[in-house]
Amino acid sequence: MSEQSAGHAATPAAHGAMRTVVVTPERALYDGPATAVVAPAYDGLVGVLPRHAPFLSLLGTGPLTVRTGEGDQRFTVSGGFVQVVGNVVRVVAERAEAAAAPAA
Repeated sequence: MSEQSAGHAATPAAHGAMRTVVVTPERALYDGPATAVVAPAYDGLVGVLPRHAPFLSLLGTGPLTVRTGEGDQRFTVSGGFVQVVGNVVRVVAERAEAAAAPAA
């Protein structure tokens, strides 16, 4: 019996996505589904796809991209960590802000 036929709401994992949370000590910037996340780890970029193995890394400084079904959410982050566990990506940054939209 599937989750939906059992009367339960479908989870992001059921649709090839993972829950993604981007927070700072002051506020939450994003909390929703993502199909991919690319984060600036302290020693280079790290890419995360749904069902990624558990992972923990320090964040460096640079661009964070959260790919969603509606397009990319882009942020600039600095310090903190990125954690992947149970199909959930948590980006806890010392500083983060929405990146400026590229010029058309």
